[in-house]
Amino acid sequence: MISLQETKINQNSNTFPYVDLSFQVIGQSLPADHGYGLYSALSHWNQEIHSLQGLSIQTITGIPDKQGKIYLTEKSRFRIRLRADQVPFVYGLAGQSLTIGSHHIRLGIPQIYQIKPAANLKARIVVIKGYQEPEVFLNAALKQLNDLGIEASVVIPIDQEQRAERKTIKIKRFTVVGFKLGLFGLSDEDSIKLQIEGLGGKRRMGCGVFTPFNRTGA
Repeated sequence: MISLQETKINQNSNTFPYVDLSFQVIGQSLPADHGYGLYSALSHWNQEIHSLQGLSIQTITGIPDKQGKIYLTEKSRFRIRLRADQVPFVYGLAGQSLTIGSHHIRLGIPQIYQIKPAANLKARIVVIKGYQEPEVFLNAALKQLNDLGIEASVVIPIDQEQRAERKTIKIKRFTVVGFKLGLFGLSDEDSIKLQIEGLGGKRRMGCGVFTPFNRTGA
């Protein structure tokens, strides 16, 4: 762990109703780093997706081969987080085929889940422009949390080499650096707020999107 630190809350709860749409993904495999490719495919499906405010897109789950790909299974899901009144706009993705690089997938009929509070949240990668080293990144993340009025213990996990768990995504020919992040001890209000607001940038490419987990495991 890099550090633990707390901030203070002084904001009212977010009253906008947000939900997750979870689509079954049918296909063979995808690039492990497919956040940009997925967003490009969605934009090709409908360019107006750029204009949806508050939209967050999670990358698709699968089994990594440790060589740059993931294999899709019957449990693979693609999740979009958005306001409940925006659901009709993206529901049309059901049954659509998407091309991501040289890979092809088809989306099933989505299930809709209400966002629920959880004391512990994690993000696979958080990207904050200009902050690529663990200590300064953590301070920048804490500042964003403070600006949101969120109080939590914040941790950058360590990898097998006992270093901060650094993550990257490719956007066209550029590589963007971020870190995995865990937050602990959130109030219900702060948990919902963080799941709606996220942290950092590139949230339409799978970055800064928080999901619940147990402290004893992912």
